[in-house]
Amino acid sequence: MNTKRKLTGLAVLILTLTSITGTVQSGNAVPGSSAMVTKGPNGEAATACSTLKLTSAQAKSVRAGKFKAALLWHTSSDFVTAVNSGAASKLKRMGIKVVATGDAQFDTAKQKANVENAMAKKPSLILGLPFDGVAAASAYKSAVAAKTKLVFLSNVPSNYTYGKEYVTIVTDDLAQMGIKAADSLATAMGAKGEVGYIFHDAAYYVTNQRDQAFKARIESKYPNMKIVTEQGLTDPAKGQEIAQAMLVKYPAIGGIYVTWAQPAEGVLAALKAAGNRTTKIVTLDLSEPLAVDMVRNGNVASLTADAAYSLGECMAIAGAIGLVGGKVNPFLIAPALTVTASNIEEGWRLSLNRALPAIIKKELD
Repeated sequence: MNTKRKLTGLAVLILTLTSITGTVQSGNAVPGSSAMVTKGPNGEAATACSTLKLTSAQAKSVRAGKFKAALLWHTSSDFVTAVNSGAASKLKRMGIKVVATGDAQFDTAKQKANVENAMAKKPSLILGLPFDGVAAASAYKSAVAAKTKLVFLSNVPSNYTYGKEYVTIVTDDLAQMGIKAADSLATAMGAKGEVGYIFHDAAYYVTNQRDQAFKARIESKYPNMKIVTEQGLTDPAKGQEIAQAMLVKYPAIGGIYVTWAQPAEGVLAALKAAGNRTTKIVTLDLSEPLAVDMVRNGNVASLTADAAYSLGECMAIAGAIGLVGGKVNPFLIAPALTVTASNIEEGWRLSLNRALPAIIKKELD
C-alpha cells in the first residue's frame, strides 16, 4: 500500500470518529430537519456511547458483585462476532463472567430456547438483540420475572418499558450513516448529476432513519444532485433487478444509494453486466465483494459502517451500570465511519476489530 495514502486515510477516519463521538447531532446541518437526527424506536433522544462511564465506586461494586452475563444474538455474522467480542472483552475487564451465549438464527423458537437455557445459569445481565418484538416479549418473560438486567441492541420487545423491563437500547448513529453516505456520493459525483435511491420499504426505525437521512442530506446540501428515481426494497435478492430497471429508464444515472450491503452487491452485478464503469454506489455495512470493487477503483465509492465492536462495549458498560443501580439514558448510539479505498484497513479494524480479509488486502499490495 502507498504509505501516503494509508496515513491520509487513517487521519480522515480518526477525524470522522472524533467529530461524532462526543455529540449526537453533529450532522444536523439543516435546522428543523428531523431526518438528520437519530431517534430511538419510540422517539427517544440519543446519547453518545462515549459519554457512558462507570464511576470508581460503581466499578468496585461491579467487581465485588461477582455478576454473570449471557450474550444472546439474533444470527451469526461478522457484525455479530464484533459486537459479541466487544461486549465479552469489556465484561471480562469489569469482572463480569459470561456464562452463556446464543444464536437464534432468526428463529423465534430458538430465541426463546436461548433465553431459557441462559436463565438456567442464573445470569445477572443479558445483552441481546430481540429480532421479533412480539415473540421476544414472551421469550424474555422469565428474565424479566427474575429481575435480570436487560440491555438490547437496536430493537426492543413489544410493550417493554425503559427502566422497568430493560436498562437501555444501544444502536448506531443512524442519521450519521445516511449523512455520510450522501456526502461520500457527492464527492464521488462531483456534487452533480442524477441519483437513484433504493430504500428499505418496511417499518423499521433503524433502516428508515438511515435511508431518510441520506435523502434529506442530498436534497438540502447538494442542489446540483437530483434523486430521479426511488425504489423500495423488501427482498435483498432484488437489488440487481431494481438496478437494471433504473438503468433502462435513466441510463445517465451517476450514482445509486442502496439501503444496505447485500442488495448493493446485486446493484454492482447489474452495473457490471451492463458494462457500466461510471455509476457510483454507496451503501451501508461492510462487504468483501463490494470492498474488493472499491479498492480496484470500480463502481463502489464507499461503505458506511458502524463501530460494531464499540456497540458491544457500550452494551456491557450500560449493563454494568444497571447492575449496581445506576441510571442509563434510554437510547445510546455508537459512531459511524466512512470506509473508502484510502482507509479500508483502519476502517475494518475500527468497525469489526479484526484484520482486513486477505482477499481485500491482496488488492492493496
